[in-house]
Amino acid sequence: MDDIDLRILDRLQADARITNVALAEAVHLSPAPCLRRVRELESAGVIRGYATLLAPDALGLEVSVFISVSLERQVESALKSFEATIDACPEVMECYLMTGDSDYLLRVVARDLKSLQAFITDRLARIPGVASIRSSIAIKQVKYKTALPLRGQGFGGV
Repeated sequence: MDDIDLRILDRLQADARITNVALAEAVHLSPAPCLRRVRELESAGVIRGYATLLAPDALGLEVSVFISVSLERQVESALKSFEATIDACPEVMECYLMTGDSDYLLRVVARDLKSLQAFITDRLARIPGVASIRSSIAIKQVKYKTALPLRGQGFGGV
């Protein structure tokens, strides 16, 4: 990955709807080689896809919560079972297998506290092998971004 690839990635993270012509101009390439590079980045799995970011509060998803989950046993079958169940929960936005005090950290969105309670008691607590659940409700989002750091992060700058 060279400096041009990094500039392409940086620009696409800022505006995934940019036309190839505008992208090529922004990274100082002609359109054909720029498109070829984008396709290569997609094929290599560097670009995993394109998404539309929605405003949760505009859709009535007022509650954002981080939930730490500990399992009774951290064996492969229990991990796979938990992960498969969580994968099917649309309110779970992110799920991480963790080191430390808990086994998993979830980021969950909900319409209100009642629907959060229903998720925790009716779905999460009923997953076989769940030993404990601790939640922390976010009262204010201070920073949120989707773009990965490319400038000055061991890439030589963009």
